[in-house]
Amino acid sequence: MDNDFRKKALDYHRYPVPGKISVIPSKPLADRTDLSLAYTPGVAEACNEIKVSPLAAYDYTGKGNLVAVITNGTAVLGLGDIGPLAGKPVMEGKAVLFQKFAGVNAFDIEVDAKDPQKFCDVVAALEPTFGGINLEDIKAPECFAIEAQLKERMNIPVFHDDQHGTAIVVAAAVLNALKLQGKKLPGIRLVTSGAGAAALACVDMLVSLGLPVENVILTDIHGVIYQGREAEIFPSLARYAHQTAFRTLEDAIEGADIFLGLSAGGVFKPSYLARMAMQPIILAMANPVPEILPELVHQNRPDAIVGTGRSDYPNQVNNVLCFPFIFRGALDVGATEINIEMKHAAVYSIADLTEQAYGDDEEENQALEKLYGKQVSVLASDYILPSPFDPRLLPRIAAAVAKAAMETGVAQRPVHDLLQYQKNIKLSFGKTL
Repeated sequence: MDNDFRKKALDYHRYPVPGKISVIPSKPLADRTDLSLAYTPGVAEACNEIKVSPLAAYDYTGKGNLVAVITNGTAVLGLGDIGPLAGKPVMEGKAVLFQKFAGVNAFDIEVDAKDPQKFCDVVAALEPTFGGINLEDIKAPECFAIEAQLKERMNIPVFHDDQHGTAIVVAAAVLNALKLQGKKLPGIRLVTSGAGAAALACVDMLVSLGLPVENVILTDIHGVIYQGREAEIFPSLARYAHQTAFRTLEDAIEGADIFLGLSAGGVFKPSYLARMAMQPIILAMANPVPEILPELVHQNRPDAIVGTGRSDYPNQVNNVLCFPFIFRGALDVGATEINIEMKHAAVYSIADLTEQAYGDDEEENQALEKLYGKQVSVLASDYILPSPFDPRLLPRIAAAVAKAAMETGVAQRPVHDLLQYQKNIKLSFGKTL
């Protein structure tokens, strides 16, 4: 990172006031009457209603539009275990994205607790305040146990975005890339570089959509994960530990249709490309340097489709395509969890958007033409995912997620007219982009 960019980044965080978020009242407070309604004695009426019916909290407080972005700072971006305080700028940034892209209010909460049980006790005690919990930057394998325990203990959505947000966007990218390459999930082989929380969530998601478990090879810093390996294999990875002669990424990539990179820059060598199947898919998502640069892929395999985690290349695999919108839908129906059906709904909504012609909303169409620079956005090798700024994402994903929540019985406050709900979202939040 050059000094000029570093200074810009620090100034952005420091001026005109330190930090990136603030609390703004949603009601007027201009005179004594307003004061008596906002606080004592008027506030007691709202308290009494909630005491009688806890779900009334969604009518009389901000709980139903409030998410906690929570970390213990043990796996912050590419910085590692830097602690909760140093991770605070990332959590504030996540809160900004919630508000910017979906009108969801979010507080960042940095918990000084590496012990999983202590961390869970702190987070679970916050349930009265929030409508949802977004776990962030917690290292593996503790993140698996933490999320599982909190989902069991809490009656609001708990979502580890590093796992599931990544998995949802990757799955959408894979479905679209396979469509272009003339392949289907049940018949392809997938090899990863990386076997952490995000990689595992991605392959779990693809398996839930039809990828056979036996067609997945995971690799990590020690090589291929296989049955009987001496290096430690976390229990969550066990079903992907096959009997195989492959020992390295280079071995495993032979005949593979998909390379899924969630590891470190430069680990996928250009020479590996020739070993892959025809019309391969390369998702190299290490940041800031991908496992292999797209230009090297195109030079060696012009038949490949490439995606990265970077915004300066086509097909950016970015979690912001998912988490604001999936929480929008979950919150709006008072969902008690974000289940696999809701995640699938998000996957298909993101994937389908690349084949949707423009509608009859003139203002929306102008925004889309400005964004994509063409009259109709069409699925192509350099367009397997929509832009995070596509105004259609919010109403479509939120409505699909809300519908899935209602159909699976986890919605406490169902929406009775989904078309009207979509229109209301566009009116209320669509102008935020």
